[in-house]
Amino acid sequence: MSTQTIEIHIREVLTGEAQRLALNLAAYLTSQGMQFERGTGYWEDKRYWHIKYKNSYVCFILVNGFGSVRHKNEPEGWIIWSDDYVSDLFANYPLDERTKEIAWDHVDICGNCGGCGSHGKNKMIFGREFEKVCVTMFRFDNPTAEEVECAKKLVELRKSDILKKNT
Repeated sequence: MSTQTIEIHIREVLTGEAQRLALNLAAYLTSQGMQFERGTGYWEDKRYWHIKYKNSYVCFILVNGFGSVRHKNEPEGWIIWSDDYVSDLFANYPLDERTKEIAWDHVDICGNCGGCGSHGKNKMIFGREFEKVCVTMFRFDNPTAEEVECAKKLVELRKSDILKKNT
């Protein structure tokens, strides 16, 4: 699906700072050449997008809005998940300390949803060990401006990794 669709949904269900930040992220992803694909299966009737670069997953975005009708397990607002893709890219990548701290605060610990089939795995993330990490690795619920900037940095790292693998 097009970026326009995600922007329409953002404008329909988010307001204020949440809307501004979500639109900012969508514009950034578009400027980086990302493809937006609407979720299928379980996610088909939700405002959920797979974000890809050169047909490889980069991140995922759910736009629920505030006070909107949603599944009981899905929070209000919006969420950004990163893609793990079974790589060691994030293991010891050199980042500034503040970005590392934000990333560490948003490591997605397995909630036994069944998505990974193994209840998460231990991962080294920017030089720090975490147990039972979800396949999405990072999760930002209703992110602040600083958290959106961290998510953008993670997108840049993933895009760079995809480009290296495709050369």
